[in-house]
Amino acid sequence: MDKNTRIQILERLEKYFLTSKIKLNYCSLFELLIFIMLSAKSSDIQVIKVTKKLFLHVSKPSDILKLGFAKLRNIIRSLGLFNKKSIFIFNTCRILIDLYDEKIPMNMTQLLQLPGVGRKTANLFLNIALEKNFIAVDTHVFRVSNRIGFAIGSSTYQVEKKLFQVVPVKFQSRIHTWFGLHGRYFCKSISPKCSVCIINIWCQYFNKEK
Repeated sequence: MDKNTRIQILERLEKYFLTSKIKLNYCSLFELLIFIMLSAKSSDIQVIKVTKKLFLHVSKPSDILKLGFAKLRNIIRSLGLFNKKSIFIFNTCRILIDLYDEKIPMNMTQLLQLPGVGRKTANLFLNIALEKNFIAVDTHVFRVSNRIGFAIGSSTYQVEKKLFQVVPVKFQSRIHTWFGLHGRYFCKSISPKCSVCIINIWCQYFNKEK
């Protein structure tokens, strides 16, 4: 896929998803990190509902420890992978207390040392917190990038590196949102809605299947 085609795709997605923005329910960097950690395998609506309740009780890592593992687990039990998430969050809070004086580290290397924080979570956190160009590659971004031929890679990290190479700087901070929404509503893993897709004229998968 050439540069001009990629720009046309990005401009079309920008126009279509102009008013779409993932709503995050947080008042601090700690709450932002927790929100993102809870979002795996869960919808934004589910996470917003859970965090509204959770953030009534906690606002910093030590509050999680005071709340206790059992209560934390019970509050988030409606979310996918709630047991693993409870363990990750509890252990992350211990590290934040012991090593960072309850502050959130603001660089990739340190974030990746926290339990349950992978590159996707760290990139999304830094993208929002610092308002800088970090590209988070989740399952939707990975699928869309490969399927349409925008950025080919066998791993999320390979796709992330490729996206940084081919996406103009002015689009980098927003491509996660656009590809994420496109993957959720159009370019689904099963039965993608190719016939009504807003970028199908440039999609390698669609044009190959015709």
